[in-house]
Amino acid sequence: MKPLRVALAEDEPLARERLALQLRAAGCEVVASLCDGPSLLAWLEEAPSLDALFLDIQMPGASSFEVIGELAGRVDLPPLVFVTAHPEHALRAFEVEARDYLLKPVTAARLKQTLERLGRGEARPHNETESRSTPGYRFPARAGQGHVILDFRKVTHFEMEKEIVYAWVQGSRFRTPWRRLAEVETSFPQATMIRIQRHLLLRPEMVLAVRPLFGGRLSARVGEGLELEVSRGASNGLKERLGM
Repeated sequence: MKPLRVALAEDEPLARERLALQLRAAGCEVVASLCDGPSLLAWLEEAPSLDALFLDIQMPGASSFEVIGELAGRVDLPPLVFVTAHPEHALRAFEVEARDYLLKPVTAARLKQTLERLGRGEARPHNETESRSTPGYRFPARAGQGHVILDFRKVTHFEMEKEIVYAWVQGSRFRTPWRRLAEVETSFPQATMIRIQRHLLLRPEMVLAVRPLFGGRLSARVGEGLELEVSRGASNGLKERLGM
């Protein structure tokens, strides 16, 4: 496959260099690395040919959204991928037709998914037609002062804490409208989920690896640096679901 031509805009030098290294390691050609809003605006006004533009949101001089607003209707923008530590901007990002929204720190596996979607020319990080044909698989969650719309199929597990249910997506947790895990199970009756602890509801298909623990229990890995302890009673059921 021909290498993707990409550019990035990030004001933090270490984060900018890390992302550039990740993109090059994934086989991309990084044609520009920008550090603030004005330089990004000036560079995009030249209408460069790109397969993707990776953007931080808050930058000196102008935010990415302000740059996009300034260029709207004047310049054909390349496919946009936002890279930020703040999930609360996700809804606005997709309103400007972002191809994906990555939360820092970006893992190699998550970046690979994004690049594969860009290579296939997908217009969204999920299949819109499939989402519409399976109503109820998208749900709102709190993010800052607003809401993001999460896709159930990207959730690794649900966690209940102090009568609040959180959905975990890409290593970050989001506050959902539910107060009990039983409400989650009722909302997605066709889904396969296992109660691995009283406060944890796991989607077995999202498990990346398992390892044994003392006393017949398991540890299930669902992301880089994210492992969940499975109770002894639930461990056999999880093994069966995983074909072990």
